[in-house]
Amino acid sequence: MRTLCLVVTLLMIGATMNAQQTFNGLGMGMGTLSRLSKAKTRSISPENFTGEKGKAGMATEGTGQGAAKDLGRGWKVSPSVKIKAGETFTLGEISGSGAIQQIWMTPTGHWRYLILRIYWDGEETPSVEAPVGDFFACGWGEYSQISSLAVCVNPGSAFNCYWEMPFRKSCRMTVENIGEADATLYYQINYTLTDVAADAAYFHAQFRRVNPLPYKQVYTLVDGIKGWGHYIGTYMAWGVNNNGWWGEGEIKFYMDGDTEFPTVCGTGTEDYFCGSYNFENQKTKQYQEFTTPYSGLAQVIRPDGVYNSNQRFGLYRWHIMDPVRFEKDLKVTIQALGWRSGGRYLPLQDDIASVAFWYQTEPHAPFPKLPGKDYLEVR
Repeated sequence: MRTLCLVVTLLMIGATMNAQQTFNGLGMGMGTLSRLSKAKTRSISPENFTGEKGKAGMATEGTGQGAAKDLGRGWKVSPSVKIKAGETFTLGEISGSGAIQQIWMTPTGHWRYLILRIYWDGEETPSVEAPVGDFFACGWGEYSQISSLAVCVNPGSAFNCYWEMPFRKSCRMTVENIGEADATLYYQINYTLTDVAADAAYFHAQFRRVNPLPYKQVYTLVDGIKGWGHYIGTYMAWGVNNNGWWGEGEIKFYMDGDTEFPTVCGTGTEDYFCGSYNFENQKTKQYQEFTTPYSGLAQVIRPDGVYNSNQRFGLYRWHIMDPVRFEKDLKVTIQALGWRSGGRYLPLQDDIASVAFWYQTEPHAPFPKLPGKDYLEVR
């Protein structure tokens, strides 16, 4: 009980400090919920595609119109959308200044085949580009419950994102269905229209995958970032192709002109994700899943002895209290290391995918081209 009280107190202190630094209606901590604001609350969903005031629940046609035929308008006529195979659907477009405060969605189909993109202030290339599952820390296409400050995944496939995403002129959010089957998507984008502080940076998220990682090469989470900002989070879907422990590798942050050697170097993969000693439960001698406000080993997919033959892991680490700040540039890598005979390290050739999250000034450097459908597929 004492530990729980300490955690709650620390979370409230952190939220209060953040809100005191940035309060203008964008984000509110527990310590500032009583404060009044002129910010305008708005929400986009299939029941109000534009987010306009007083325009929700007016649909006369939609995916629920059959069920609502006896009740009529206002009775859940348009709760979701169909995204046809090969098409891109615009979830929402917002004009003016403000911030996305929460995104909720629950998709059908293959989560790697739905690509989320977000564009700020009319930019041509997205600042966010990632498969829906990986963006919400579920990269293996299987449900995994997550309880964190930035991302919550709840039964049965409810994806929630609480990263604050400010914009000054506009926001456009799309989902592309690169699969061969139509997809159904329920979603809601909750946002505020308000002034944005001059020092508020833009939210970015970039997906990558390498399968398999070439021998003796490091996995690059992100590189080529140019601008002023701070790195705020990592999600990794890590598939192990060798027996034995796989997490000896160090994460490295190269910033502001670093070349051969980084400014920040971790001590091991499980250490970076705020665990220790193989994530092992000493009583059961098994990997122990955990999900906490800032970090987690939320998913362990164990072999079943038949077709699910590989061991796979889903890990997240949010730098909410310890953002990695840079002024000019940033590159982030992590080693894949296990053990070989003679007490020596073994460079691994694993299946690794990731989403890197950061804030920065615009314009941002173009992202690498997203892999094609077959390379994205999880098998």
